[in-house]
Amino acid sequence: MDLFETFDAYWLWIAIGLVLGALEILVPGVYLIWVAVAAIITGLATFAFDLSVAIQIVIFVLLSLVIVFGTRRFLTNSPIESSDPLLNQRGSRLIGDSAVVT
Repeated sequence: MDLFETFDAYWLWIAIGLVLGALEILVPGVYLIWVAVAAIITGLATFAFDLSVAIQIVIFVLLSLVIVFGTRRFLTNSPIESSDPLLNQRGSRLIGDSAVVT
């Protein structure tokens, strides 16, 4: 906890958010970007209101949960339409095709 008191805590939260955003490029999945957004929002709230360490952690955890589950529910209720719905399903793309076996 001394790290949060030594430096300005908002820079640490924003740096964590940027690192998580960069890791989203390397790691498959889409969960890190939402946690990164929560970290950046926590950093901005800490900058604006000079929050204590305990409040910062509570805000980060709550924002992470709300953003991840809210986005997941939103995307479940209104999925993104694709022009090629079988793009990543190789086996399904072959149904109905014919080929000559040699």
